[in-house]
Amino acid sequence: MCEAERALCSAMLLTDRRAIGTAFELHGCPNACRHCYLGRPAGPALPLDEVRRVVAEFRQYVRPGEPEPAFPHIRVATWIWEPDYADDYRQLYNLERELSDGDPPRFELLSVWRLARDPAYAEWAKSVGPDTCQVTLFGTQATNDWFYRRRGAFQDCVTATECLLEVGMKPRWQLFFTRRILPELDDLRRLVDRLSLRERVQALGGEFDLFLHLPGPDGEARKIEHLRPTAEEVGGIPAELLTASRKHFGRDVLWRTEAELIGEIEEREDPSPCGLGPVDQFWFLVRNNLDVYTNLGLMEPGWKLGSLATDSVDSVVETLESKHPLGYRLAHSLSAGDLASRFGDPESTRLYTDAGDLESLWLARLVAETSGGSELA
Repeated sequence: MCEAERALCSAMLLTDRRAIGTAFELHGCPNACRHCYLGRPAGPALPLDEVRRVVAEFRQYVRPGEPEPAFPHIRVATWIWEPDYADDYRQLYNLERELSDGDPPRFELLSVWRLARDPAYAEWAKSVGPDTCQVTLFGTQATNDWFYRRRGAFQDCVTATECLLEVGMKPRWQLFFTRRILPELDDLRRLVDRLSLRERVQALGGEFDLFLHLPGPDGEARKIEHLRPTAEEVGGIPAELLTASRKHFGRDVLWRTEAELIGEIEEREDPSPCGLGPVDQFWFLVRNNLDVYTNLGLMEPGWKLGSLATDSVDSVVETLESKHPLGYRLAHSLSAGDLASRFGDPESTRLYTDAGDLESLWLARLVAETSGGSELA
């Protein structure tokens, strides 16, 4: 799940929520992207009868003392990393429709890997919607494939873009802003011109969206903090790309320095848990071994709520709401200012989207320290 799924409203614990999502690790991902906040997929697929069982248990869950089920509205996704990666993607989509209240979540995401390999996939994807698909690039071929940790990923992105256009879908390109993409921006802009992407999307009644996006510092991305750009490096970005990025995100200030954000944090009077969320919808994330996490935290040991192979939904919910896992306990026991004083660099000009990025980075480092693990960065 990307930032579009994680950011809209303030973070709340599960007691404030009546609608939830349950996402399952069924077939992993063809990539192991270096920016991924979810970490890296692993292991065999989770059997479909387990998906049905877990969803049914969440539907039947009633809090002690309450007359009705706690979650009257549930959405189901049979993927956590990349949708439709499995060969039986049509059957899995039908299962999502069967188990979900309302349409299954799509988030304007498709499998770029499958678009480049399955001639029937783009037409099918168009039939279930939406009509726009985001394609992520980290640079030109060598840089992009290094970030994806997969040879051929760059060419897949180009092929997928062509496949989308051929069936009348609108691609948009998300460029992840690191130090490695800076010298390659002009080459990527020339590629946009060579493929006539602006004109071809316009012919479909849209506008080609090309924008820069800073990686969050969570999960795998903690390993690439050394590639995070600084304020001094923004001057090398073409003005038209900055304008397009501001338009995409709907804000004039795209990024702020760590020093600026620390100043904001120190002046804040905010009792909310530090480093959690925000999220637009709460999701339980179920790994292939039935370990359970949420999209408020990370899929790392300090955030594990239990295992639905041995624990009940009642136990998992109680663990979350009592803040038992280390990550949640620390988030509720410390302020963002506490974390800033311990981990922040008040002289740093490294760029972040907002204070929440820094808080989640610092909290992850504290969890690793407290649990005796080594920090990833």
